[in-house]
Amino acid sequence: MPAFRARACQLFAVAICLVVLAGCAAQRLRPDQQLLGAQAQREQQLAEVTDWSLSGRLAISGPRDSGSGTVAWTQSGDAFHFTLSAPVTGKSWTLAGDAEHAELAGLRPDPVRGADAARLLESELGWQVPVTELRFWARGARAPGAAEIEFRTDGLPAGIMQAGWKVEYPDYQTEGEPRLPRRVFASRGDYKVRLVVQRWQSP
Repeated sequence: MPAFRARACQLFAVAICLVVLAGCAAQRLRPDQQLLGAQAQREQQLAEVTDWSLSGRLAISGPRDSGSGTVAWTQSGDAFHFTLSAPVTGKSWTLAGDAEHAELAGLRPDPVRGADAARLLESELGWQVPVTELRFWARGARAPGAAEIEFRTDGLPAGIMQAGWKVEYPDYQTEGEPRLPRRVFASRGDYKVRLVVQRWQSP
């Protein structure tokens, strides 16, 4: 019986430690001049890398419809190219363009074109996806314009509130500098965009 009690005490202590560690991981810091200065320097480093790509999984949901699949995203300056492939059917569609035009292909017999990628997705799929801002948020940076930001205890962004969207960063990669998010969750009301990055790549 004493051995059982000792084992129970050990398990209880471990459980308490896990709760404490979870609380520490969830703790957020309000921005101060030191944190904001480090973030500005980090964003400058990211801005210098204009060509990059990622692969992973993307899930988008809204009141009307939802979709998910594997995603391949290539960015070259303002130009972008997304390919989303459904896991079951294997069907895919692509969204490509830049700051002045966008083209959505794979949903209809002919590509659909427009001046704005976000409006194109909303009109064709009923999704709200902040395509322009997501280019910055995906790498843990603020998009141009007013934004609020919270930090993790390690100084990396924990959340960004911008353009009516709340962006959460549950996890970051452990290698590379500056460190890049592994998971990016953005939401605005009933609209949600969830990105899980399996691989980042830059020239």
